[in-house]
Amino acid sequence: MARCAECGALEECEALFHLLITLEFSARAPWAPVHAVSVACFYLQHSSRLPESGLGFYWAVLHVYVRGGLAALGPMTQRAQRLNSHRFGGLKPGADAFVGTPPLPDPSVPPTAYDTTIADVALDGSFPAEGHEERMRHWATATVDAWQAQGR
Repeated sequence: MARCAECGALEECEALFHLLITLEFSARAPWAPVHAVSVACFYLQHSSRLPESGLGFYWAVLHVYVRGGLAALGPMTQRAQRLNSHRFGGLKPGADAFVGTPPLPDPSVPPTAYDTTIADVALDGSFPAEGHEERMRHWATATVDAWQAQGR
């Protein structure tokens, strides 16, 4: 099987991502609480699919999660949902929701290999509940580390 040109995994990344999203939309733990993290990791590791308007938010999500875990992530994603409401004109890049986040390295030169990918989080392809949150933390950390190393 060929490796993914963007993340280096030996799995079909997009199929795994769709399965993970389905589990997250079930609204059950341990998948649902880390939805923003999985989206951020997937898009930063597959930057050709990354919506430019979401770049700052995804980068901030990973930093907040790596630093403070689920307790810190909840308030941030709730605030982003409010800001993204049509009543507020949508979430703008550079909005003050991202205070304290280090600058994102140059997105035109994304990393092409990561210590942890979606295939590692999936384990046997089923995203087992046991250890899921720990695997998500590894995925988020590996994504941030690779991007920061690329920017040096």
